[in-house]
Amino acid sequence: MFFKQRVNDDASISYFFGCGGHGKAVAVDVLAGDELWFLEQARQLNVSISHVIDTHIHADHLSGGRRLAELAEGVYALHESNIGKTRFSFTPLTDGELLSVGNTQITVLHTPGHTEDSICLLVTDLRRGDAPWFIVTGDTLFVGAVGRPDLAGREQEMAARLWHSLHNQVLKLPDELEIFPSHQAGSLCGAGLSGKPSSTLAFEKRWNPLLTLSQTDFITALTQNSPARPDNMDEIIAANLGHVAIPS
Repeated sequence: MFFKQRVNDDASISYFFGCGGHGKAVAVDVLAGDELWFLEQARQLNVSISHVIDTHIHADHLSGGRRLAELAEGVYALHESNIGKTRFSFTPLTDGELLSVGNTQITVLHTPGHTEDSICLLVTDLRRGDAPWFIVTGDTLFVGAVGRPDLAGREQEMAARLWHSLHNQVLKLPDELEIFPSHQAGSLCGAGLSGKPSSTLAFEKRWNPLLTLSQTDFITALTQNSPARPDNMDEIIAANLGHVAIPS
């Protein structure tokens, strides 16, 4: 397996990984304007981009996912809860769905809370073994923090859903699992994010203060400590849903 993490100036993080042996790749949470970087990486590695995935409809930056999928002639994928919300077609992903990209296998985990459509991607390299190697956690779990629950305007409800997603989907996974989030310190998508762009589940279970809280205390902590909303959030969401054009 090859694996590349692209840390961007706005504190967002994108991913490019896949199976070199079978010449297939996946791009995750691509920023608008970065499409050519991913195409160049694919050229250098002699792979084709079969899947472009957004872990949710982003509120803080414009997505380059659809454009990259068009250029690479791959599929653009989102969680199925976006059906009927977008002005474009996409490949819907379901909870528990398995994507095979050569020897790289990706299990989709629906983890609502930050947004309705949030997903995490549990990744296994079959050449390394049958156990999952790492998880791309999107805006569900960060290093030292979790995603903010208030963007949909129902922060109490969404904080409760995030608690359930973390405890029922993520924290039950093996402790040695590496975690790769879609933001680090400097992002407005959560409070208290570390500047470190990766961690392990065991480390977060021990040191992430939000993961040891009861559901009630978790909801209180999140709803009393939300950063300012991203600038132009409504316009960014509208563009990422296809309701207005993404500026070229």
